[in-house]
Amino acid sequence: MPYRAPVADFQFILDHVVGFARLGDVARFADITPDTATAILTEAGRLCDQVLAPVNREGDKFPASLENGKVRTSPGFAQAYEQIAQGGWVGMAASPEYGGMGLPMALATAVNEMMSGACLALQLNPLLTQGQIEALEHHADEKLRALYLPRLISGEWNGTMNLTEPQAGSDVGALTTRAVPNNDGTYAITGQKVYITWGDSDFNANTCHLVLARLPDGGPGTKGISLFMVPKYIPDADGKPGLANSLTVASLEHKLGLHGSPTAVMRYDGATGWLVGQPHKGMAAMFTMMNNARLGVGTQGIGVAEAAFQQALAFAQERKQGPTPVEGTGTIADHADVRRMLMAMKAEIFAARAIALDCALSMDMSRSDDGGDWAARAALLTPIAKAYGTDIGISIASTGIQVHGGMGFIEETGAAQFLRDVRVTAIYEGTNGIQAMDLVSRKLMDNGDAVFRLLDEMQASAETARKALRELAEDVWAATEALREGTERLLQLGLNDRFAGAVPYLRAIALGLGAHYHLRAAMAEGGTGPRTALARFFIRRLLPEHSALLVQALEGAEGLYALPANDLEF
Repeated sequence: MPYRAPVADFQFILDHVVGFARLGDVARFADITPDTATAILTEAGRLCDQVLAPVNREGDKFPASLENGKVRTSPGFAQAYEQIAQGGWVGMAASPEYGGMGLPMALATAVNEMMSGACLALQLNPLLTQGQIEALEHHADEKLRALYLPRLISGEWNGTMNLTEPQAGSDVGALTTRAVPNNDGTYAITGQKVYITWGDSDFNANTCHLVLARLPDGGPGTKGISLFMVPKYIPDADGKPGLANSLTVASLEHKLGLHGSPTAVMRYDGATGWLVGQPHKGMAAMFTMMNNARLGVGTQGIGVAEAAFQQALAFAQERKQGPTPVEGTGTIADHADVRRMLMAMKAEIFAARAIALDCALSMDMSRSDDGGDWAARAALLTPIAKAYGTDIGISIASTGIQVHGGMGFIEETGAAQFLRDVRVTAIYEGTNGIQAMDLVSRKLMDNGDAVFRLLDEMQASAETARKALRELAEDVWAATEALREGTERLLQLGLNDRFAGAVPYLRAIALGLGAHYHLRAAMAEGGTGPRTALARFFIRRLLPEHSALLVQALEGAEGLYALPANDLEF
């Protein structure tokens, strides 16, 4: 079935769950009225429904290819991208100083999720450019900003991030790409990078690579790494693409999914680059881009989950198999187990979407005069949004196949594409295990202050809901108290013991947050209606998993090493 952008759900969550109206207190966003937000979401939804979604299957069936050293993109991608760029969607959150819309990250996140649901393979192109725009805004000198930002924001040029090398994946500090100073303020970049998303295309006039490399005096590890802008074509005096730089697309990866997105192996042979930020401070600059991308990748998982759910629901409402136990449509949607799957899909999408939008809104609120606590809140929510959003993207895409039964295993239905496309989102931009480790280490360096403030907020909301929805409110309050006690105990553990339980701890926090948002949705609805029914499903059937997850989170690392790695072969 055709994808339909869930505009109404975004509007409801922004208005009634995460408090979008608070942005009126932030000077930069004072002009963003509810009517403006509605218009933006509606127009973006139209673009996704009518332009992006129709090319999604084309990208899967006719992958990007490398022909005589040039990338050829999937049918329809160039035309669809042109409408993304012409609509200003690439630079929607960028500074108006360089041509951006200056929209709140909350709206940009909603738009990016819709684009991901419509066509993830194509959406990756503007997402990486958006991250590069933010990195340049924060770290590049004025000359680089003036040259690159207008062209990236307009979508004329696209941006990439080049971190990974064959021997340097999560251990970025093991990279060997070199940067040698030239005599004119530029640098000669030599090395190979892998897994470079949209490393080239046939519709962007220039592809601009942010490359991590080591200067001759750069020390070992991540502290000796610098960041460089290395364009495909060196801009001439007028800022137009000029001479070809000394870089090539060596090959395109043959991937499980995302066939329409060219994932390149990039080779740099003394390519001309410009330093971004300070020498040996490249990781700090790149993390600006990566943090943006981590939230963006979380929304990719949610977007694909939404698309998979829509297709599964449509199939279930049409497919008839045997007598149904209740009166209804007479389709498999009335069978208890199928209904359970559909309800779980819908409930977890809402929870993950609310986490992502709350994270984005916290980023926006951090621009206010008293933005310190908001910045800490955004930092705390980022790994949760990334990991939970992509985890549910994978599980819901898999459940979508299950709802289809045997037809889900047949490629022509398109159900399998969602799972193949979304699977990598739990891996790139920091694996979900790394996100969880970040949550229990860096995000707890304040002795848990940010977590406890969030839990206080959740319990206060549950207290408010006790009168109208006592049973559900008490369940949420009790789960939040368990999360508080679990966090206090986690803080007493050594670092590797925390790491051993990091993934279940993140999942437990995500479920608590999801219940909190569902309860707020039920209250906004008046305690009766479809959102209340969905909240009851999540709180009564999914939230209880937090108890078992906390047991796992606090078990420590010893049991993991009780069996030596070599003995795992028995």
